[in-house]
Amino acid sequence: MSATITSISTAGSSTGSSAPRTRLRITRRGRRVVGAAVALGAAGIVAAGLLLGPGAVASDQVADVSFAQVTVEGGESLWQVANEIAPTKDPRDVVSDLVQLNNLPSAEVAAGQTLAVPEKYSR
Repeated sequence: MSATITSISTAGSSTGSSAPRTRLRITRRGRRVVGAAVALGAAGIVAAGLLLGPGAVASDQVADVSFAQVTVEGGESLWQVANEIAPTKDPRDVVSDLVQLNNLPSAEVAAGQTLAVPEKYSR
């Protein structure tokens, strides 16, 4: 008794035993769901980047800032104060700087009011 071993290869056989390929179909609703998921993911990444990103850096050094002060006289306007403290500068710029520095709601001032003057205008 003698036995023979033979091997049978199924690669390339034309028997058609492999499963047919199916094409992925996605409906309009499915596309919307996938689009919304991608958009939410992108928004989450952006939000995480903004929240966890670099913040403001504070230092322990104190800025050396000095201001001169001017007291408004009776009947004096901010325009006149600007002309007194910086006669060679444009009064509109000086008034704007005074309003901004002193956090004034308008360009109106009262007699006896003390105003901080930017260093660039102090004599």
